Amino acid sequence: MTDTRVLVVEDEVAIRDMLVFNLGRAGYEVLPVGSGQEARVSIADHYPDVVLMDWMLPDVSGLELTRQLKRNPETREIPVIMLTARVGEDDRVAGLEGGADDYITKPFSSRELLARIKAVLRRGPLVEEEILTAEGLKLDAASHRVSVGESEIVLGPTEYRLLYFFMRHRDRVYSRAQLLDRIWGGAVYVEERTVDVHIRRLRKALTRYGYDKLVQTVRGVGYRFSSREA
Repeated sequence: MTDTRVLVVEDEVAIRDMLVFNLGRAGYEVLPVGSGQEARVSIADHYPDVVLMDWMLPDVSGLELTRQLKRNPETREIPVIMLTARVGEDDRVAGLEGGADDYITKPFSSRELLARIKAVLRRGPLVEEEILTAEGLKLDAASHRVSVGESEIVLGPTEYRLLYFFMRHRDRVYSRAQLLDRIWGGAVYVEERTVDVHIRRLRKALTRYGYDKLVQTVRGVGYRFSSREA
């Protein structure tokens, strides 16, 4: 039995029971709930290590609940894997832009699900004791805060890891595949398009202070972080 706690937010009883069985057999502690309200109560009582979030819930959409979790400083670090029957590219992008750390379409195998859970957990928190700066932008790895002067810039966990990596490797160009390997831990199930989604989210968070220009696209190659003109 591991110490990893998985919150399963799924209103279809058959699917929820299947997830509880497979995750329990794999050694996880499973917290099954059937609605957004039950999920909020469960998170308050038993902080999970990862959330499996169904898109369609009876009281609130899983996408909206994910957005709420990612806006809350107390829960934004919890990895969320969206579970949905929506297979379109627009739906996948909406899920990722809504804050999900990964996205699985139904039906899926228990083997794939377990691999994706392990992938998001491998990313883990950054614990380096250092302060990085760039043109007035400050990243404090010890407190896990990004700020400009007295103003804090709120980032999701993946965007934070991207910025941390970029600020430690300034002016160097990285391909999408390289970023997947460095940020997502070489998770084979994550698509390269995912990088573009999180880059857009990082830029959006930095736009208010004009730092979005530091995250540059190198056409045909990938991305770099630089204060020089693109």
